[in-house]
Amino acid sequence: MIRPTRAWRTAAVLSTAALVLTACGQESDTGTAEPDGTSTASPTEDGGAAKTGDGTLTIGSLLPQTGDLAYLGPPEFAGVDLAIKEINDAGGIFGKPIAASKADSGDGTPDIAGASVDTLLNDNADVIVGAAASGVSLSVIDKITGAGVVEFSPANTSPAFDTYDDKGLYFRTAPSDVLQGEVLGNLAVEDGHDTVAIMARQDSYGEGLANRAKQVLEEKGATVSEYVLYSAEAQNFTAEVNKVAASKPDAILLIAFNETTKIVPQLISKGVGPQDVQLYFVDGNMADYSAENFDLAGVKGTFPSPPEVDEAFYDRLLEVDPKLKDFTYGPQSYDAVMMAALAALQAGDDSGEAIASELINVSKDGTACTTFEDCAKLIEDGEDIDYNGVSGPCDMNDTGSPNKATIGIQEYDKGNKYKQIDSVSGVIN
Repeated sequence: MIRPTRAWRTAAVLSTAALVLTACGQESDTGTAEPDGTSTASPTEDGGAAKTGDGTLTIGSLLPQTGDLAYLGPPEFAGVDLAIKEINDAGGIFGKPIAASKADSGDGTPDIAGASVDTLLNDNADVIVGAAASGVSLSVIDKITGAGVVEFSPANTSPAFDTYDDKGLYFRTAPSDVLQGEVLGNLAVEDGHDTVAIMARQDSYGEGLANRAKQVLEEKGATVSEYVLYSAEAQNFTAEVNKVAASKPDAILLIAFNETTKIVPQLISKGVGPQDVQLYFVDGNMADYSAENFDLAGVKGTFPSPPEVDEAFYDRLLEVDPKLKDFTYGPQSYDAVMMAALAALQAGDDSGEAIASELINVSKDGTACTTFEDCAKLIEDGEDIDYNGVSGPCDMNDTGSPNKATIGIQEYDKGNKYKQIDSVSGVIN
């Protein structure tokens, strides 16, 4: 059972960058540049704006099939595939089915994402859903947005994207780790822990989440006994684990990816494993560990999730991929495709720039709708819409990030599988 949702408002205020919704300061044969850097499309003969898309909405998926986040790939691909299927079953976009192209993002080690983006761009992708890892997205964001294509991540949580010069073409359905870090720090304190060690990946994701959690812990009066960052490419973590153990914590925040399977046995060997001190995971390592021989019973963790688990939606994902064991970021992937398709309808154009110009608009401040058919009908009738997705409210701020979200609190049982036991909703300014 899920206990009643608690509502916290984050104390931090995200700095924001103005969202530029069309190409900046460039002349083209479809329009002229204005002094403020926006462009005005050339009129068609009937007085409407010239369309710049090719008439077929193409969704590219840049998601992990290999690497330390490969466990996140199946639910994310399934979310994309389910949304495309449902839209196409409803008639598609502009009377045509959505086209799809898939590529492996990897995890950045080795760097294969750049070549994968080339493949998706060659397939005429208008929107690229991905990457999952913040570091991977940062490595390809300029290539994607420079091509006039929307990058829409279902899982990037680094605060860095809220100030990145993305040409108004980057969006995400996952909230910034300003929220998850607050929930994580508060959870440890609420659970009665006042000496907490933090062990995190040394990358944009790990450091951003670790720094926020550390800030919250200290604001709440807890002592951070050790703060250690490790290389994502390390073969072992002996030195880092020794530091954590020597600090004698009563709880550990482990901000990691799949290397968790190497770190946990080392924590156990040093007497600070999950049966010795309270261990907390995050979205990067909340996975099904039923095949491992260590015991995670009682370990808690956090990741963006609806306030209540939507079993019916999970059943729909299983119809797409019956082998799914994890569902993390499946809802956010589904919502990214739905919002991109609705933005294309709203703009009357499938080009990346046109979709970007309407994505924030379809996310808020209109008539609420939850299915593609209902939302599309409202758009057809000339109404503004407010898409509410399977991941929860999708309202975006001016940087293309959610300004409200829910973090699910998970707990592992004896079989090393987790279930949601609570949730915390928050607003990010």
